[in-house]
Amino acid sequence: MKLRKASLAIATGLALSLTLTACGGDSGSDDKKITIGIKFDQPGIGLKTTDGKYTGFDIDVATYVAKELGYDAKDIEWKQAPSADRETLIRNGDVDFVVASYTINDKRKAEVDFAGPYFLAHQDLMVRADDNSITKATDLNSKKLCSVTGSTPAQNVKDNLAPDADLKTYGGYSECLTGLENKAVDALTTDDAVLAGYATQKEHTGKFKLLGLKLSNEPYGIGLKKGDKELRDKINKALEKMKKDNSWDEFVKKNFGSSNYKNEPAPEITETS
Repeated sequence: MKLRKASLAIATGLALSLTLTACGGDSGSDDKKITIGIKFDQPGIGLKTTDGKYTGFDIDVATYVAKELGYDAKDIEWKQAPSADRETLIRNGDVDFVVASYTINDKRKAEVDFAGPYFLAHQDLMVRADDNSITKATDLNSKKLCSVTGSTPAQNVKDNLAPDADLKTYGGYSECLTGLENKAVDALTTDDAVLAGYATQKEHTGKFKLLGLKLSNEPYGIGLKKGDKELRDKINKALEKMKKDNSWDEFVKKNFGSSNYKNEPAPEITETS
């Protein structure tokens, strides 16, 4: 009788173990995901194409960093991060980090932390190819200037360069570009790398020109939740490796090589404390 009871207990335990295993005891590795905020509308930087693919320098950097953190490309969930929403996405935990032409500045550092920088851009102006009335920032006074809500370049123009410019802010750069082409606005301002990406698109060839003014320094950082020192240090380590193994140079050539854009060398990492 005791033997039969012992056999029954063993059999029951084995069945329970098999059931638990079938229910997903090992499924964690299959479900491992990381959510990264990016731009969807910046050619050369971060672009979601019509066939649902993601391309650009930020995409390559984000994919490289994710791999160093232990995630394959298939593990990445891309989430759109418009300029005005980046801090909110990070604070709410909707993304693990943001790689979206995200300039490091003191105002943003009060709300989020940064790793990097991993790229140094400069503010510039883009005008129609046949417009010679704007050659410097002060020429924007009384002109219609376009940028996106939440971007630093637009405010820089209004505060420091051309206070009488008629600033128009839209949700995305594509809207600004349409306005520029249709003469609803006279100039578009943002980072030169972003403008170069738009100007070199096939459908825009010959329509616009960059003025090459270098109106500001725009160090791009990877935004993450305030106080997450462990993640910041891991990302910085990945960025250092990306420079040393020449991946950074390859990403620049891949995304900007077809334009005449003159990029700065890979910047030194400063966001360490």
